Amino acid sequence: MPTLVLLRHGETEWSRDGRHTGRTDVPLTGRGEQQARSLRPAVAAFDFGLVLASPLARAVTTAELAGLQPETDADLVEWDYGDYEGITTPQILERVGSWDMWHDGAPGGESAAAVGARTDRVLDRVRPALDAGQDACLVAHGHLLRVLTARWLELEPAAGSGFVLDTGTVATLGREHGRPAVTAWNVPARAWA
Repeated sequence: MPTLVLLRHGETEWSRDGRHTGRTDVPLTGRGEQQARSLRPAVAAFDFGLVLASPLARAVTTAELAGLQPETDADLVEWDYGDYEGITTPQILERVGSWDMWHDGAPGGESAAAVGARTDRVLDRVRPALDAGQDACLVAHGHLLRVLTARWLELEPAAGSGFVLDTGTVATLGREHGRPAVTAWNVPARAWA
């Protein structure tokens, strides 16, 4: 059965510190580079017919250090956090009192529905490879990949809130009895060694 492999980029300073990192092109930390290299055994377990990455350096570098040569796709860029770019959820809550990104979206940025529309386009691009029996790989960002997973499962984009995805981890999507399924989630690279 063909598999859609999701790789979340390695650690950045901002991801480590819990800062919302959408469009800001923050590089990987040394630990993030090591996380990316450690993805090689996971990547080697598949024969990819299609590899796509967000054009942001943290995703492209992760793909390359993992041994992949991705094509970039702008629809894989992380959620646009608008006015909340670069700050943490506790800092946002201090400002506004109550906020839930999954339901409220980001002022000056995107809603979950807008991110969902982008991930639907990515899935439309991936499905022909999967239908042809080829594995595919997406290298991108935590919130974006969580929304994409919800859409794969035919759920509303905000349902992505239920899927925690750490930096430098692997998830796989596939089918069971013809229905979309999550076949592995938030698996650390060391599990593939």
